[in-house]
Amino acid sequence: MPPLRIDILTTFPEMFGPAAAGPLAQSIPDRARRAGLVQWHAHNIRDHAANKHDKTDDRPFGGGPGMVMLCQPLWDAVRAVEGQDSRFATRVLLTPQGRPLSQAVVESLAVKPRLLLIAGHYEGVDERVIEALEPMEISVGDYVLSGGELAAMVLMDAVIRLLPGALGHEASAAMDSFSPIGPGCARVLDHPHYTRPREWMGRSVPEVLISGDHGEVERWRLAQRLARTRARRPDLLR
Repeated sequence: MPPLRIDILTTFPEMFGPAAAGPLAQSIPDRARRAGLVQWHAHNIRDHAANKHDKTDDRPFGGGPGMVMLCQPLWDAVRAVEGQDSRFATRVLLTPQGRPLSQAVVESLAVKPRLLLIAGHYEGVDERVIEALEPMEISVGDYVLSGGELAAMVLMDAVIRLLPGALGHEASAAMDSFSPIGPGCARVLDHPHYTRPREWMGRSVPEVLISGDHGEVERWRLAQRLARTRARRPDLLR
């Protein structure tokens, strides 16, 4: 099975760094890359600017602050990069106006053969090129970043860890927060975790976890997941 290919279109490709540097070259993403489960390539949108100074932005029509990303460089960049691989690329625009990034969205992206991530910048992207490209528009939260690069890294990390073989234990992802407790069931938070020593600063590990009764342990964990979700994220149970 060929590795998942992720292409990132950005005006700051150096943020993603070569294979031996950058935040994605650590821990699980790096192990997955070295195992041949994923490959990623950062492309500079400026390389496709058809103007004297390689501009990718201009002032907005109607006035106002900030700059807007131009249609032509982004359109040409997408077309050129998609031509580098015959597999269909799912286009994703990272934008505060997109649908919230959730575990369900991540799961849907993790089974795609190829992702093309567009890191918006400046005040925004010309709406006409968004309409022409028809990407999925995804937001990593109700706040504004300086650009879509960090959001793209968040999405990549979340997707890569779901690739078969990326985690040390295949059941790890199924027990994470926002994973469903069963088919068609609610997505809930994770249960509390404990390790050695059995006592620390007067606090003891719950007895059930050292009882050796695996059935009781699983029932305790499920009860804790539901209780924690009711207390912290009741919206998930609706």
